[in-house]
Amino acid sequence: MARLFGTDGVRGKANKDITAELALRLAQSAAIVLAAGARERGERARAVVARDPRVSSDFISAAVSAGLASSGVDVFDAGIIPTPACAYLTADLGADFGVMISASHNAAPDNGIKFFSHGGHKLPDSLEDEIEAAMGQALTPLGGEVGKVTRFADAEDRYLVHLLGTLETRLDGVKVVVDCAHGAASAISPQAFSDAGAKVIVIGADPDGTNINSGYGSTHLSALQAAVIEHGASLGIAHDGDADRCLAVDETGRVIDGDHIMAILALAMRDAGKLSRDTLVATVMSNLGLKVAMREAGIKMLETAVGDRYVLEEMRSGGYALGGEQSGHIIFSHFATTGDGVLTGMQLAARMVETGKSLSELAAVMETYPQVLVNVQGVDKSALDGDSDLASLVSQAEAELGDDGRVLLRASGTEDLVRVMVEAKDQGTAQSWAERIANLVEKNLSR
Repeated sequence: MARLFGTDGVRGKANKDITAELALRLAQSAAIVLAAGARERGERARAVVARDPRVSSDFISAAVSAGLASSGVDVFDAGIIPTPACAYLTADLGADFGVMISASHNAAPDNGIKFFSHGGHKLPDSLEDEIEAAMGQALTPLGGEVGKVTRFADAEDRYLVHLLGTLETRLDGVKVVVDCAHGAASAISPQAFSDAGAKVIVIGADPDGTNINSGYGSTHLSALQAAVIEHGASLGIAHDGDADRCLAVDETGRVIDGDHIMAILALAMRDAGKLSRDTLVATVMSNLGLKVAMREAGIKMLETAVGDRYVLEEMRSGGYALGGEQSGHIIFSHFATTGDGVLTGMQLAARMVETGKSLSELAAVMETYPQVLVNVQGVDKSALDGDSDLASLVSQAEAELGDDGRVLLRASGTEDLVRVMVEAKDQGTAQSWAERIANLVEKNLSR
């Protein structure tokens, strides 16, 4: 049987994979595992439940709340808020756990259920396995022992106050276009920037339940690029459906990805003495240009496996302050327990105010190396590590590229394919090596 939990909670097609029945049973099993501490203390467990504006989030959220309440958990319904807001409020309320209903950057037909433990942290695999093992079991309190479902009336205000409290400088004089992807940040993000002093132009902030991530947001940046140019804005900020990520557009309309954002903010935190051990945590998919820029700035860069959960694990274990992914999941451990797109955008704008520089000037700290990614499909990815011919060719490539390039060869965690990624100083070299290695992968690992 396939594992129920994936890399970011339980996700699938709403009403097909993620049914009301599954949501209720999953909530009941989560109550057994995540509310155990409260029961041992003789206390009523509390959970924050939130959702993005997908039409299916309503019935899934209702089923989750029903499953929790029927298990004796008091539910605080935070309504439509970003994923990082759910994590923050779980910690701020001192709740035993939190539940977010969202499929992030996916299209409207998808949805998902993600849990946060006490303190607002993502669950480790071991806790997810315990929840999965408890599926089909249920607590059955009676009478006044069943849980209550209460509207978390000041959820947005608490989160907004938190965001504003992270800034050491106001954003007066900044004109920003905020693209909310018709998602969970459609109300909060424009309000946060406005309250901080920025002049805000809003796009992609009219969710109707079916248009989330459609033509807007961090996966569709052309609308934001056009709006920045049209309005003569200082920058543009793009969220995804649940606003746990942020990509940017500079005043010229050029995309500023997560690597550039991390480079800018790492320097800002180093200058302020807030970058723990002068170290940035990123994944192996971050561009080599980020590593070079950090090395030249005297900042160490640690690399993890792909996925913000691995970045978070490294940050927590090492006590690091900043980490993230090229896709725009940026984590500030002093302020958040997960990626926060609104927080990231505000910190980026604040750096512009503090330095008096444009976003294009700040982003110039990092040169993006040409990167070629080839997905080789229909191969036996399990045989990748044992192929000596491939290991030899990769070693040859790495020797030729030296410090001016790198090779990353990895099996996909979700698909039947092998990813070949090559970076080099010039596009031709990167393309040539990527094709040579991909051809050998196809030849040697074909089924």
